[in-house]
Amino acid sequence: MNEEKESLTALLLEKNSELSSAKAQTLVDLLWEDFEATYAKAGHDYQGKEVTSRVVRQWIVNYGERLHQVAAMNPKYAALLSDQEDTKH
Repeated sequence: MNEEKESLTALLLEKNSELSSAKAQTLVDLLWEDFEATYAKAGHDYQGKEVTSRVVRQWIVNYGERLHQVAAMNPKYAALLSDQEDTKH
């Protein structure tokens, strides 16, 4: 799973120059966990990391350049991504 998350982080960094590596990785982790939790709460059976990876990848492809803006509006994400000392790449 780490290789897949690393691949998603790299893709997000390609799409969004506003994010540091650490913030991109955190954002991928949050998207991954939120999708799996929401999917489970909706009563769906676990479909495996392949489905989660595909969904998160699609979000990054579609919204990657704006994910930092969307994340800033979500209090949970904003708190985790607000580290001012974090440097880009």
